[in-house]
Amino acid sequence: MLVSAKDMLEKARDGQYAVGQFNINNLEWTKAVLLTAEELKSPVILGVSEGAGKYMTGYKTVSAMVKAMIEELNITVPVALHLDHGSYDGCYKCIEAGFSSIMFDGSHYPIAENVEKTTELVKVCAEKGISIEAEVGSIGGEEDGVVGMGECADPDECKQIADLGVTMLAAGIGNIHGKYPENWAGLSFETLAAVKDKVGGMPLVLHGGTGIPEDQIKKAISLGVAKINVNTECQLTFAAATRKYIEAGKDLEGKGFDPRKLLAPGTEAIKATVREKMELFGSVGKA
Repeated sequence: MLVSAKDMLEKARDGQYAVGQFNINNLEWTKAVLLTAEELKSPVILGVSEGAGKYMTGYKTVSAMVKAMIEELNITVPVALHLDHGSYDGCYKCIEAGFSSIMFDGSHYPIAENVEKTTELVKVCAEKGISIEAEVGSIGGEEDGVVGMGECADPDECKQIADLGVTMLAAGIGNIHGKYPENWAGLSFETLAAVKDKVGGMPLVLHGGTGIPEDQIKKAISLGVAKINVNTECQLTFAAATRKYIEAGKDLEGKGFDPRKLLAPGTEAIKATVREKMELFGSVGKA
């Protein structure tokens, strides 16, 4: 069964490790993440962007697939199904569809409107036992049409949002979605420390986990980051492995490709990526 992310993130905060959120786009990706989490006995968060939800025909389809897969694969580790960078309307759709966690990305609103909408969603989530993530400060780059300039969060605004009762907080600290450019300045640990000082024990979230150096990942965890999002790296490894399989001319036999064989190398590549990240984040054996 699906669970709220609340307990797993509080345990991660107290144990000085981070739970990985791995975005899913289809059955193969979902299966790969779940099997790896079970193998490593690691709690895991399955992230679903609004674009991915639409691609998979809707949130009800995603929710039903994940719940059935947990049962059929005998997954015993804690699994949260989480809306990533959700709109106000998207949050309500995912709550209705049976997601166990949502993110309301109100970072592009004036702080007063972000507070107003977040307050309402916190109340709804509390009634239903669903965890909720909020964001302050923009995450750089683009993900499913959500564009951010990479602004560092205002620690006082972070406290305003944290005090509303959200489960976790994503604070912009110079991180970006997608691949990091050569001239990237790195994470602003000064900002992260200031945010941590304001919000106390609130579990913090680091978006854009692909390409951040290991030492910066570990330092961020030491400063209160309890959830790290990974998407781009899975996309890159999946595409590379699939392309290699096609270019090798495998499984032609005059009949075209068997999709199960075609997607198998990419699926294995995702497993390897998830395994590597769970080990780096320190969540192995923490289920």
